[in-house]
Amino acid sequence: MNRSISFSRALDRLGRICIAALFVNALPGKMSNFSGTAAFIASKGIPEPFSSALLVCAIVVLIVGSVFLVFGGNTIFGASLLLIFLVPTTLIFHTNPLDLQHLFTNLAVIGALILAITRSTGGSVPSFRSLRARRR
Repeated sequence: MNRSISFSRALDRLGRICIAALFVNALPGKMSNFSGTAAFIASKGIPEPFSSALLVCAIVVLIVGSVFLVFGGNTIFGASLLLIFLVPTTLIFHTNPLDLQHLFTNLAVIGALILAITRSTGGSVPSFRSLRARRR
């Protein structure tokens, strides 16, 4: 294997680990203070039983998305799951003009996830080009 390709893959993996760390870091607070977090979600106008269900879904998406982003064979799937979590979270909780730091942080992470989707290294995601070429 070419040394520059190996170094590029290592940097790619490191970048995906750093992105996933943001999401993994959010998990303990959501799980240890489940009722408080669900109440906070409800305070944004989402009905109480639905807010708890959304929180359970968010926890699952954060775990599965982070695992696939870092360790899975399909980084596109992991990054997409994390985007599904982050975009509505940003719109619902961080568009307040007094919360610009969180808004811009989330926008940067959204950009990083988009880059993870569009620039995944070979071997990180399945390549369907060869299958398409065979069909022709």
